Amino acid sequence: MLPRTSTRVSLTALLGTPVTDAQGHLRGRLKDIAVATGAEAGKVAGLVLKTRSGLFLVPSDQIMETPAGTLELRSANAMLPLDDEGNTLHLQRDLVDRQIIDVHGRKVVRANDVDLEWLGQGSAHLLRVAEVEVGLRGAFRRVFKGLLPRAKLENLSRRLPAHGIPWRFVDVIEVDPARRVKLSIEHERLAEMHPAELADILEDLPPAEREAVFTSLDEEVAAEALEEVDPKLQKSLLEKLDEEKIADIVEEMDPGAAADLLAELPEEQSDAILEEMEPEERQEVEELLEFDEKSAAGCMTTEFVAVSVQATVAQAVQALRGFDGDPENVTQVYLLDEKRVLSGAVSLSRLVMALPDTRLAVLTEPRVLSCPADLGQDELAEMFDKYNLQALPVVDGQGRMVGVVKADQVISFLREKI
Repeated sequence: MLPRTSTRVSLTALLGTPVTDAQGHLRGRLKDIAVATGAEAGKVAGLVLKTRSGLFLVPSDQIMETPAGTLELRSANAMLPLDDEGNTLHLQRDLVDRQIIDVHGRKVVRANDVDLEWLGQGSAHLLRVAEVEVGLRGAFRRVFKGLLPRAKLENLSRRLPAHGIPWRFVDVIEVDPARRVKLSIEHERLAEMHPAELADILEDLPPAEREAVFTSLDEEVAAEALEEVDPKLQKSLLEKLDEEKIADIVEEMDPGAAADLLAELPEEQSDAILEEMEPEERQEVEELLEFDEKSAAGCMTTEFVAVSVQATVAQAVQALRGFDGDPENVTQVYLLDEKRVLSGAVSLSRLVMALPDTRLAVLTEPRVLSCPADLGQDELAEMFDKYNLQALPVVDGQGRMVGVVKADQVISFLREKI
């Protein structure tokens, strides 16, 4: 470590620093830095020293800087045999040169170095992780370490543009199952991302890291991300999960997307997953599996909000509140008669502006567009383009409403044709 005016120091510069006792006797050299995870994430738990007797861990509050550029032990008894069973992340071993998720930038990057920071003055020095360097600065330090004097290397690297990610915006990917459990690294911030962004991240990761991230997600978030990825990647993400776990995820998916997924799997595996699903969700998906996937029914969802033709605005609002599907997909409330024949539709904008006692039949569009279940995808796309639709009801041969095709399904179909 170097004398400097800044409190910042890189991990690359720190590694190999001599560690002495109060009498100036060499006790070892800095091998790594152990950082806490979970609620204590980012806090330096201890410094790993390499000695002739093996590896030892020194609590961070038991080491201080010296004017000579070394690290000094506050107490000779501070060195403890390294117990690698704790919930700690070793920066050099587990982080540097690994791929990490920048949850702030919504992308996958490679960790080239770590910037640390000394807090306090004099005897109150404590070390903490400031940010992960993912740009040229960190790569420069590592390439030229040992070829340039440490002071010169640090000064030159600081002239290069910084490209760092604050530690709170980093999600570490641990690929070894045993280490992953031990570290208890949570991916809570991933759940806050848009499913499409999360899908992009999954697609950018190598298989082992991808599996580590996907299996860390809860069923609802995993289902949303799964709907956004390529069918081939869907199968790859599920191949190491058992049928019960897959069923839990599939139950959270849109029924249409779930049917598309199961249709891509081997029939034996698909049947086993269906067997593990709850009866209601299983029935919806099985019905969709019977349709030609290149038809309107094959790409529709059975999740929509429908009420009686006699219903009022207040009753429609109540139906919306009881809707179990994704509320972002609801653009209209559909009116069905006693035989479930489609007779009208009311947009949410009209619904919001109407009085509670208003009959929906008064608010319905003069002409409700729909399409037959067996309509081909090309004709379906033409209808969406011609009428500038967000959603289109699908009806069977008797005019009964069986589902809704959403615009994003049509967009996906068109992208596949390009």
